[in-house]
Amino acid sequence: MNVENSNFYDQEYEELGAVLHSWGEPSYRLDQIWSGVYQRLKDDPAGLSNVPKSLRIELAKHFTFSNLLSETTINSKDNQTSKSLFRLADDQAIETVLMRYKKRRTLCISTQAGCALGCVFCATGQMGFRRNLTSGEILEQVIFFERILRQAGESLTNVVVMGMGEPLQNYENTMAAIGRLNHPKGLKMGARRFTVSTVGLVPQIIRFAREQKQVNLAVSLHAADDELRSSILPVNKKYPLGDLMDACRQYVDLTHRRISFEWALIHDVNDSLEQAMKLAGLLKGLLCHVNIIPLNPTQGYAGSATTRERAKNFQAVLETKGIPCTIRVRRGIEIQAGCGQLVTDD
Repeated sequence: MNVENSNFYDQEYEELGAVLHSWGEPSYRLDQIWSGVYQRLKDDPAGLSNVPKSLRIELAKHFTFSNLLSETTINSKDNQTSKSLFRLADDQAIETVLMRYKKRRTLCISTQAGCALGCVFCATGQMGFRRNLTSGEILEQVIFFERILRQAGESLTNVVVMGMGEPLQNYENTMAAIGRLNHPKGLKMGARRFTVSTVGLVPQIIRFAREQKQVNLAVSLHAADDELRSSILPVNKKYPLGDLMDACRQYVDLTHRRISFEWALIHDVNDSLEQAMKLAGLLKGLLCHVNIIPLNPTQGYAGSATTRERAKNFQAVLETKGIPCTIRVRRGIEIQAGCGQLVTDD
């Protein structure tokens, strides 16, 4: 079986087992290697001390274990947010953000280099699409930061798939990565510790719902009527709000799980009380939660963040109509690590 120079993290548990079998290795070697990489976080076969040297050499010959080159890491002034730029094997680049809260350590990971969907206020969308990440490149971001946190006696508590790219446009690799991180013989991160964000790819939302995943779903909404939403999220022309909301209701009906809606408040664009009322009508009767956050600035968009007062007024309208709503604190803005700010210069 030829796996020359393959990314180890692209291998499913069963696939690695088949490779080891083809090499004539006993079946128990699979768990020794898998736990060594995913539980003890070894990034080199040489560190797998319970595996024979001959097998360690063979693993090193056929697989690569460090596929993300960390080029730069920038910390926010309060040291609560860190953003890392990773160089990939083909010279593409991605950014990943670690956010430290009082009791949580949340990692925001990327699924694509760039993005094809062109949301006007998003820096990643402004740079265009380069390529999908492999499942191994997606999950290795988690392994990389988990390794760092463990050195400090900490551990990741949550992973939000809200970095560069549209996760549901890279559906297979995104779900495979989460599945491997959730594997009972691996890192064993609970599915509910993951949140996947989408701008509203209707067929993939329905597929996600039918697969009955325990992973959380967040939908970037940003407008409550088709004309406004299409002007800031071009994907709305293909999947208008009626279709999107039908898919969201199907998700809740099938999974019985609450869905989150993300709303970047842009001054004098989507922060009016009229939009809040329209949103309340759109979400009426739906098991959901709305996260609102003043827009994070990007070079390619002239819009500005709403004021605190207007955000509070927007929230009040929703809550009066029985829609749970939280105003999120902006994090890492000065290092361009906030939602919609991730971009590479290449």
